[in-house]
Amino acid sequence: MSEAKLPTHARAVIVGGGIIGCSIAYHLARLGWTDVVLLERKQLTCGTTWHAAGLITTLRDTEAQTELAHYSLRLYQELEEETGQATGFIRCGSIQLAMDEHKREEMLRGCAMARTFGVENHAVTPSEIKELFPLAYVDDLVGGFYFPNDGRVNPADVTMALAKGARQRGVSMFENTAVDDVIIEQGRAVGVRTAAGDIRSDVVVLCPGMWGREFGRRIGVDIPLQAMEHYYLISESIEGVHNKLPILRDPGRSAYIREEAGKIMLGFFEPVAAPWGVDGIPENFCFDEIQPDWERMEPWIERGMQRMPVLMESGIRQFFCGPESFTPDHNYLMGRAPYVKNLFVSCGFNSLGILSGGGAGHVMAQWINDGVQPMDVWDVDIRRLQPVQNNAAYVVDRGVESLGIAYQMHWPNRQWETARGMRRSVLHERIAAAGACFGESAGWERANWYAEPGQEARYEYSFGRQNWFANNAAEHRAVREQVGVFEQSSFTKLLVQGRDATRVLNRLATAEMDVAIGRAVYTQFLNVRGGVEADLTITRLAEDRYLVVTPAFTTTHVDAWIRENVPEDACCVVTDVTGAWCMLNVQGPRSRELLGAISSADFSTAAFPFGTLQPIEVGYQQALALRMSYTGELGWELYVPSEMALAVYDKLIAAGADYGLRHCGYHTLNTLRVEKAFREWAHDMGPCDSLLEAGLGFTCAWDKAGGFIGREALLEQREAGLPKRRLVQFLLDDAEPVLTHNEPILRDGARVGYTTSAGYAHTLGAACALGYVQCEEGVSSDWVTSGSYRIEQADRVYGARASLAPLYDPKAERMRG
Repeated sequence: MSEAKLPTHARAVIVGGGIIGCSIAYHLARLGWTDVVLLERKQLTCGTTWHAAGLITTLRDTEAQTELAHYSLRLYQELEEETGQATGFIRCGSIQLAMDEHKREEMLRGCAMARTFGVENHAVTPSEIKELFPLAYVDDLVGGFYFPNDGRVNPADVTMALAKGARQRGVSMFENTAVDDVIIEQGRAVGVRTAAGDIRSDVVVLCPGMWGREFGRRIGVDIPLQAMEHYYLISESIEGVHNKLPILRDPGRSAYIREEAGKIMLGFFEPVAAPWGVDGIPENFCFDEIQPDWERMEPWIERGMQRMPVLMESGIRQFFCGPESFTPDHNYLMGRAPYVKNLFVSCGFNSLGILSGGGAGHVMAQWINDGVQPMDVWDVDIRRLQPVQNNAAYVVDRGVESLGIAYQMHWPNRQWETARGMRRSVLHERIAAAGACFGESAGWERANWYAEPGQEARYEYSFGRQNWFANNAAEHRAVREQVGVFEQSSFTKLLVQGRDATRVLNRLATAEMDVAIGRAVYTQFLNVRGGVEADLTITRLAEDRYLVVTPAFTTTHVDAWIRENVPEDACCVVTDVTGAWCMLNVQGPRSRELLGAISSADFSTAAFPFGTLQPIEVGYQQALALRMSYTGELGWELYVPSEMALAVYDKLIAAGADYGLRHCGYHTLNTLRVEKAFREWAHDMGPCDSLLEAGLGFTCAWDKAGGFIGREALLEQREAGLPKRRLVQFLLDDAEPVLTHNEPILRDGARVGYTTSAGYAHTLGAACALGYVQCEEGVSSDWVTSGSYRIEQADRVYGARASLAPLYDPKAERMRG
């Protein structure tokens, strides 16, 4: 490493010398950023990188995470030739094992999707697994899946190769140089502070690993993660063990097995883990181990050894326990830190840092260089999490579950069990008494579905119709035929106020914001490439005041996006008023009658047009009523001051008995909107999906004064002709199956895309989905309607009808009537 004196300026400073920091340095250098400084508190790899297992297994949950792993696999094979530094890469393949039909079904679905992303895999029988790994016990298996191109690396070696490649391109690296602070001036990161002096820089990149939460709190940035104990053991040498044995991933036993220099490494991801460093990680931590609790781990060790019985007879050379950092939702933390410009974060890789390190470095470098993420990584974007989720007790308790989640069943609609009850609306007890079965989003407890009297409000998971399917059907029909009420207080409500509020929002939003007071506008925020950064409703409350409403999980992203785009000379203030207002969404053809029964306001179309907001009175209380619909039906969103919400709710429910009112949950909101082909941000569109591809060009005020961010990119796309990729709605021919999302789409037998969201369209009579299809010659209406479509799920295919127009009420007459 460099022995030179610290420079006083650099184009970029990277904090942290694990595989992530070294990979970002390497990839920035490949982009020509030679004036880069990497600072490591002790020695490179000394935190968690050095003791990682080094597995490169490419079957991941999402397209983004699969691509990160795929890129890493390709890069690690090339690094040794480029740098002369060995990486220890061995292409040995991997096998995922299934001990029951549920796990086999889960893997069949995942593998079908993986093939869409170019990941080669093959179903294998227990006897074929035995041939590939003769020492494995296979009698308890129903099958498995073989990934011949997977492999492994030596984590320290591959990191040193990245570091060497970075230095060869001009990057400076300094060990034993702890960063004490990030210098932030006027909301912008401008450098770092160390005991050896300050370094001013254009960009600061934080790769602090398990120190992330502590470091972030010092500088006022939320980096929610927690170090957890991670265990593995290494046997004595075993005859018949060689480095071409495939990696075994054994979810049923919460274990993995791989060869280690003629020995066996047996690692564990137990379902109930142990936190470490809760009171802070020791300052002198460097290549250290944790005192293991083998009594706690003994049942898991025995269970794991049963997969390879010879381990019961061989000696154990090493028992190892080391820390790994885990996030509250088991997804990485990457991207631009919210509220601080020119500050980037990449950490919290949930024991997948080696697997994703190459890809993460590539994506982060491109993001830093271009200012826009090169691929849709919302599922790992740090802005998906809220400040409240950085709560110390929350990250500790959730970490206990997060460590083992990757090796557990990935049921559709699976809910987190730990760290629940963080955020509740004032109506929580009321809807609980009505039978609500709660899920969690951004820490909020929300009613996903409602149990019938005598039915227990809990999930019974399956890959078919789950136990709430009939409840969902009844709720869905109530909204289509009579009236339903959704408790949606978790939706974020931002007040954007000030003399220049209109100017600020008009530059951000695709639609015209200089509208009449009381007018609500459905619109998007775009990035400079025309990708969708937010999908929301904005209502003008006064000349200088707007209400921005967005889903809870987008709070940080949307709030930060607005704040970061307020010009320095503008008078515009953003205030989160979510907790001050409850939201009751009343939807259905009888919603007008019901609301008329509890309020003297005139709810007729003439007096209360679609897309308008008016203050109303309900008894002694008041509310803001917004005529809007995400269900495709006539309806109003009632924004009620929290201190008045109980009374308004009680009046609504009491009067609702005469109109067939039914409580409805978020699962029903989803099935209704999918049936109507309404998009959902982060599923059906995101930062790398063009607004035109998503079919939302109608929201654009193309000629408004000043334009909007992303307009130029959209104009170029529009002038280029037909888009090569478009979002399409699908309805299955068979009424029995259910879809979730991430199912491959086949047109005339060829894979052309995959589903992005799905739900059972009870009115249309079959499962429905949205998904993108691609065609190099352009996706025209004729091309869509002329094809024969099938949706692939596991080892089955289902015929489907495709449509660019909504299959339910395509002219939107019901919600505007």
